[in-house]
Parts: sequence; C-alpha cells; structure tokens
Amino acid sequence: MIVRFLSLGPPNSIFTILGLQCTDSWYVAHSEDLLFRPGYEAFRQSGSDREFLRVLHSAGKLNEDMTSIEHEKKRIYIDHMDNTIYSINTQYAGNSVGFKKLAFRLAIRKASMEGWLAEHMMLMGVHGPGGRKTYFAGAFPSACGKTSTAMLPGETILGDDIAYIRNIDSVVRAVNVECGIFGILQDINPRDDPLIFKVLNIPGEVIFSNVLVKDGKPYWLGMGCELPKEGINFSGAWYEGKIEESGAKIPPAHKNARYTVALKALENCDPELENPLGVELGGIMYGGRDAKAYVPVQQSFDWEHGIIAYGASLETETTFAIIGQEGVPEINMMSIQDFISIPLGKNIRNNLEIGRKLRKAPIIFGVNYFLQDKEGKFLNSNRDKHVWIKWMELRVHNEVGAIKSPTGWLPKYEDLRRLFSQVLNRDYGKEDYIKQFTIRVPENLAKIERVQRFYQENVTDTPLELFGILYLQRERLLEARESFGDYISPESFKG
Repeated sequence: MIVRFLSLGPPNSIFTILGLQCTDSWYVAHSEDLLFRPGYEAFRQSGSDREFLRVLHSAGKLNEDMTSIEHEKKRIYIDHMDNTIYSINTQYAGNSVGFKKLAFRLAIRKASMEGWLAEHMMLMGVHGPGGRKTYFAGAFPSACGKTSTAMLPGETILGDDIAYIRNIDSVVRAVNVECGIFGILQDINPRDDPLIFKVLNIPGEVIFSNVLVKDGKPYWLGMGCELPKEGINFSGAWYEGKIEESGAKIPPAHKNARYTVALKALENCDPELENPLGVELGGIMYGGRDAKAYVPVQQSFDWEHGIIAYGASLETETTFAIIGQEGVPEINMMSIQDFISIPLGKNIRNNLEIGRKLRKAPIIFGVNYFLQDKEGKFLNSNRDKHVWIKWMELRVHNEVGAIKSPTGWLPKYEDLRRLFSQVLNRDYGKEDYIKQFTIRVPENLAKIERVQRFYQENVTDTPLELFGILYLQRERLLEARESFGDYISPESFKG
C-alpha cells in the first residue's frame, strides 16, 4: 500500500483542504506527486479534529502487462457523509487519481455549505499595457480550449483545471487546487501550443498515457508530424491497419491520451502559484463548442447576466473525454455539470450570491472558438483566441470601447484590427469581423429555447432570475430583428 499525504491548494492557506490517498499503483502515486502539493507536514501540524478528504484505490487483479483485467467489477463510490472515495479494478487516472474530479465533487459540496465556490476553471495571468497583469478564470468543458487558452504564449498559467474561489474582503480571489497539469494530448502541436509542446519534447519528468511508443518516444494524434507505422499502444503491439474484435481500425494513439507534468516545468508558470491568498480575478470567461449561435467573444451586461446567459446557458458538444461519445449537443452548466454534487439550481444561486456581495465583481465574458459558417467552416483560427483574451484584459480596465448588442457587449473593429496586428502580426479584415460578430437571431432564439426547456424539464430548483434574464435576452433579440432582420452586422448597432 502506497500512502500519499496531499494539500489541495497552497498549504497554510484559507483555501487549503488536506487529502490522504491509499493506492497500490505507482502510476497513481507518481501522478499525484506531480499534480498536488505535499501535505505530510500539514497533517503533522493539524489537530485530531482536522477535516480531510480520503481516497482508497486498488487497480485490482492484473495481467502480465500490469493491466487491470476485471473490468466488469470496476466500482467507484463517493461517500459524501464521510468524505471518502473508493475505487477498485480501474487504472484510468480519472478514476484512480482520486483528488482530480472525484474529490472535486466533495469540494463542491463543502464549498456550497461554507459559502465559497469550487469551480472547473483554469487560471491565467494576462499582460496588459505598462507591465500590468490581470488574472482571469475560465470554465470550458473538456477539449474546448481551456488548457490552450491558459497556455497562450507570452501570458502566464496559474492552473488549467480546478479553482477554489472565495470572497476575501469583498474581492474575489482564487487559487489553483493543483500544482500540475493532467492534460489531453490530441492536437497539441508546435504551431498552436508551442509552450506545452516544448515541455513534452525535452528531457524532463512527464507521464504519458495511452500514447503510441516507438523507440522510447511518445506519439499522439495531431502532434504535427508523421506517426510511426508500428509501436506499442493501449492495444499492445500495434501496426498500421490493426483492427479490434468489432472490425474497427485501432488508431495509433487514443483520442483521450494524456500527459501529466508539474506546472513549474513550464517556463510561463505564474509566480503567484503558491500565494496562500491566491490572486484577485479581473475577469471570468465561459466557453464551449457552439457552432451556430454565440460570437467569438462578448462581455456580459452585469454579473447576473453573465452567470445566466454565458455560464448557466453554456452549450457544447460532448467529446470522447466526457462520455465516450462525440458530437452530441448538451447544456453543460458552467462546465461543472459532469461533476456537480449539489442541485443545479443551488449551484446557480451560489454563483449569483457571491457576486452580489463583492465591492468589485470580475467582469464576465462569453467566448466561443468554434463558430462556423453555413458550410461548416470554422470562422476562427486556433490562434485568434489570443486576441480575444487581450481585448478582455483591456475591457476589464475600461481601456477600449464596445458595441451593445442583444447578447452582450461586442468588440469594435478598430480595436480588434489593432490587436490582431500587435498580437499575431496579421491583418484583420472587416469582412472577417462582420462574419464573426454578426448576431444570428434565429440561432440565438433557438438557443434560449433549449436552455429554458432544459431547466424547466430537469431542474426543479431553478432560480427565477434565470428565466427573467433569458426573457429579456429574447426580447432584445426580437426587437433587433424588427429593425435589422435575422442576421445583424455588428456595424448596425453602432448608432
């Protein structure tokens, strides 16, 4: 039995939660050494009544390849009354590294009872004019751009997965629960993700899982080079054209291949990572996969509008990383729905309430990297997100103007043109701007209907504010359609 004493959040902090894991897997133990802070000394200094979370895990019976073989007996239990997680006959990190998403469910309950937030959010520092740095949190469902946003070149990463958020002296402050990254490898390449790609390809302490291995080197899907025709992967000895029992071709690497690395291995790791008071948030962003409705970036009218219209209304398409299916549209409230352990309506109320008690609330933004035209072509490149982030940083400090639309405040073309030149050294045409920021009234009305129907049919404790804010958004869209039609250029709102 391997025992790990862990600290969730920086030690000796108001944010700190202690954790204890017992496992028989060195993979689990090694992963937790990279992902979490040591907690042994904190345990030693704590009294016998100190509350802590605990995980009991066993990979179960193994074959000669050290792989769990009794899959039909896989069981995962979470006892929220005793703050204990039990996991057996499984090795996948999401099931076995218990202080990732399993203990996250316990933290959500604890936060709800104590008046703070445990959120599925990345944390990053964005550099602004005059050497300024503004901190943002961002909620994105899996494979929707969260880690790539947190890893933007020239900015700093504080966390990529789970944040604890508290009202401290009427200001929102946040910490990264972890000190490492357990990230999805697919499509990480030197052009779109240069910083993380560099770390994964130089000597250092990295754990790879579900990749293709050839001559001791890991390969994954979408890494920007030709993959070997044979090697070792999750199916054992692999060769191009190998098929499984169902007749389907086995890919060289799994779509859910992962890497684990310490944040301090990254050259852009934020120096405030271990600050026991966390960092003050200037902005919060919500983003999913929305091919039809929302524009690439927009600012909410106020805290309540942002929480409802962007957070509670977050829509995405499922990925293999979530449920083993791809392309299924769903509401994913604040990107926390897959892990929620309290009533959904209660979670919305918790978010609304914390904003109402602040002296200065962070500005809430909605982002969407996956908007498409009628032919299904993406209207943004992977690198455009950096411009949206820089615009948000300027908006937090009220240094650029914005256009009021029915769904939120939109960027002005002149500001984006300047930012595209500064950030990406690229021309940004008016035609692209209009395509990206046209308000699609029918699609937005349909989105409102889906969101409203979801909460009417599935959430008995939905706050009335949700329906009120959605009603007002619908009325703004209908009024705009009366004046400008179904598809409204952002230029139309200038007057």
